[in-house]
Amino acid sequence: MKKPPKKSLPAGKRKPELAGELEQPGSNSRQAKYVLRLYVSGSTLKSALAVENIKRICEQHLKNRYDLEVIDIYQQPNLARDEQIVAVPTLIKRLPPPLRRLIGDLSNLKKVLFGLDLGMRE
Repeated sequence: MKKPPKKSLPAGKRKPELAGELEQPGSNSRQAKYVLRLYVSGSTLKSALAVENIKRICEQHLKNRYDLEVIDIYQQPNLARDEQIVAVPTLIKRLPPPLRRLIGDLSNLKKVLFGLDLGMRE
């Protein structure tokens, strides 16, 4: 006995039970815990500035919702190699997805917030 063919929904229509399953990227970034790694090179001026800037940004915009790890590539070169770091300072946002890399001293607040999915592109 043949099974009747499945009825497909018209294009653009979904079953109600699937409506809440898909989320837009970054839609929950306002509540999510951030996992950040900042790769620096010793105590250079740019590295010190990047550490200062990201700490300030995290305290202002991610209060109690972030883990920041600062890694000196001279003291832990294997971590830099594993992450394929080619320029420093480099900030890697591991969580929430998507993974992002920001390179430089992180002094441009709008670009950093956009890279962390905390700001809107103008």
